[in-house]
Amino acid sequence: MRTYSCTCGQTLFFENSQCIKCGAELGYCPACKSIAPLHAVSDGTYRCANPSCKATLRKCANYAEYNVCNRCVVVPDTGIQPANLCDCCRYNQTIPDLSVPGNLDKWYRLEAAKRRLFYDLVLLGLPHGTAMDGFIPPLSFDFKADIIPSEDFWRYMGNEERVYTGHSNGKITINIREADEVERERLRVDMGEAHRTLIGHFRHEIGHYYWDVFINGQNEEAFRREFGDPYNPTYSQALEVYHSRGPRPDWPRSFVSAYASMHPWEDWAETFSLFLDMVSALETATHIGFLDPEAFNLDDMSGMISQYQQLGIALNEMSRTMGLLDTVPEILVDAVAAKIEFIHKVCWADRRMTFGSPP
Repeated sequence: MRTYSCTCGQTLFFENSQCIKCGAELGYCPACKSIAPLHAVSDGTYRCANPSCKATLRKCANYAEYNVCNRCVVVPDTGIQPANLCDCCRYNQTIPDLSVPGNLDKWYRLEAAKRRLFYDLVLLGLPHGTAMDGFIPPLSFDFKADIIPSEDFWRYMGNEERVYTGHSNGKITINIREADEVERERLRVDMGEAHRTLIGHFRHEIGHYYWDVFINGQNEEAFRREFGDPYNPTYSQALEVYHSRGPRPDWPRSFVSAYASMHPWEDWAETFSLFLDMVSALETATHIGFLDPEAFNLDDMSGMISQYQQLGIALNEMSRTMGLLDTVPEILVDAVAAKIEFIHKVCWADRRMTFGSPP
């Protein structure tokens, strides 16, 4: 993740919407691909203050109306009406019920994590699109809450009242309670997870999406050789065994997490999430000067894995110094590294021939 610079010289970050030094209103300008000050124009548009850009912009509707976004859309010179939503918010199909107190703040946190996900996808050049784009499978997001009684008392919630975070046919659903830090930490402890974060949920579920894009009906035999047969046992059978018996006792030898040992699809999604974690962490480390820029080389996945292992050791020791959880809890044994390299091959090396080089 890059940092940016205000015209006053203040360092700006990806989530910023106001400069803390000069007070300038900020927005992500898709023309110059940076967080930049916005100069208001009398007709309700804005001018990107980046001296090398000066594009005419309009705020994303979710920025202008709800302040849960910080991105803009370019106003075309042709007089054509610009898009109402930015390149991230346009994928939303369902947003939280904003009449419920606290849901606006939860939505803000969800959108911040989703924007980081899209940064990853653009960085890697991974294909994605909506149903309106004609993309198959179309990507979309639902942010929903469990249905609870209006009275403030506990009762059993049936399946029809629960919202399960997951993926189905291109639609990623996130239960908005994951945006409640106290609730998310409770779930992390209850489930014995090293990490449970919003960006982690997005990266895991987008992994399921890219199984449909890159593997389903195309690379299934190669997938079986690396991850196992996803149809024998079935997903429901594997899930029942996992919840009744727990994870395989030897899972650290071959899997990135205990949950990854449940079924090949979850192994793929957990490993895909780690792949995105690694790419994002190394790109950030090179931008802020922790690593030489040559360390971030997407053509050399073996080298990147080695760099990530070394970076992880340093970050974990820093976290332990501050009494925090390990930043990189995963151990990249040879079997996990091989799975990462397989994901890299089908999602990066093969992809370049069709979709072009990354930005």
